[in-house]
Amino acid sequence: MSPSIALIARYYDAFNRGDWEAMLDCLTDDVVHDINQGHREKGRDTFRRFLERMNRCYREQLRDIVPMASADGSHAAAEYVVHGEYLADDDGLPPAHGQRYVLPGGAFFDIRDGRIARISNYYNLQDWIAQVSGG
Repeated sequence: MSPSIALIARYYDAFNRGDWEAMLDCLTDDVVHDINQGHREKGRDTFRRFLERMNRCYREQLRDIVPMASADGSHAAAEYVVHGEYLADDDGLPPAHGQRYVLPGGAFFDIRDGRIARISNYYNLQDWIAQVSGG
């Protein structure tokens, strides 16, 4: 397994365990986070706040994770399926009342000095909204 693929696997293993500190340890201090259909955030502390919001609003497990990396290891990607539960209202989204959802997703990464320097997450937001809205 390449070092970049091992890094991505460690990152998602920490996610599935709910080990936010282990996830944060995979990131550079100046990590860039492109939120799906949203804005760009910068910095590990900002990402920590993102994780806190996610932990409050959602309970998720990623399954069928397929990490990939470029030959030089500077770029990586992962495809996965999110199995989740919507726990608490998130800004601008439908009301939460424990709805369950299953949603394919993916992410792209820049790797620098053995850590993740950029994360760009993608999933079909309209599909998620339809699932949690009962449509």
